[in-house]
Amino acid sequence: MNAVETKGLSKRYDNQRALDHVDLSVPEGSVYVLVGANGAGKSTTFKILLNLERADSGTATIFGLDSADNGPRARAQIGYMPEHYDAGYRWMTCACLLEHVAAYYPSWDHQYADRLVKSFDIPPHRKTGNLSKGETRRLQCVMAMAHRPPLLLLDEPTEGLDPVARRQLLTLITEHLSDSPATIVIATHHVYEVESLADHIGALNAGRLVAQMTREDLQRNVKRYQLELAEGFKAPSGIVATQTRTSADGHDAQWTIIGDERDVAERLTLAGARVREAQALTFEEAALALLSGGTAR
Repeated sequence: MNAVETKGLSKRYDNQRALDHVDLSVPEGSVYVLVGANGAGKSTTFKILLNLERADSGTATIFGLDSADNGPRARAQIGYMPEHYDAGYRWMTCACLLEHVAAYYPSWDHQYADRLVKSFDIPPHRKTGNLSKGETRRLQCVMAMAHRPPLLLLDEPTEGLDPVARRQLLTLITEHLSDSPATIVIATHHVYEVESLADHIGALNAGRLVAQMTREDLQRNVKRYQLELAEGFKAPSGIVATQTRTSADGHDAQWTIIGDERDVAERLTLAGARVREAQALTFEEAALALLSGGTAR
């Protein structure tokens, strides 16, 4: 079963397209990184999964539950860390707010919550309205994880955290996975921070899911090619690439190309290019290639 699945998900705000027929598939037990620039549609996707927003068309399911028809049951399966957060209870202390949130989750683990509070150095007796941005983000993380949900939706989770707190958060997510098996969807534009966690990736660009694949497929099918081009060379149809560098005389080029390496090399050779080398990319480089991929000219 897919923990998260959307089909034809579309959403507009006035004349602005937020999502355009998004088909998202997140396998149960995976750590799925949803990459995209700010405004790409990541937060809108999360809000529709939580039934906080309604799609104009398409469906969204959580463990087989339609989020529009079964909003409360679907949300009970989710720990959510929004990109922007205001608890609305600024007069409450952190401890009181956690007790308030715990009342909504029968599965709330008080001992685990206490351990997270100590790990994040959250001041339990300080009012939430007096917290720094970093402290607020850490408190959000506790609220998302303490009821040990089977699905975590983390929207830009490291935003507002200093480098030490970022590492600490990612370490706690790793420990959480070993302690409480879960599916995690992380929406971010800081790909390098979650590289060690990810086993699936999806790329959102201006509301469209331009690619999704496993980590293995990403590393196998997105590579940087060193090419020697014949005079008047034209890229063959079907080659998805980002042209990153070409020599002044137009004969030498370096392209990042998305596709099966053997097929890509054969197509390029038949079109009159000599493939000197196909280099593997880092996870971040490959992810960025998915977002910027086009057709080589």
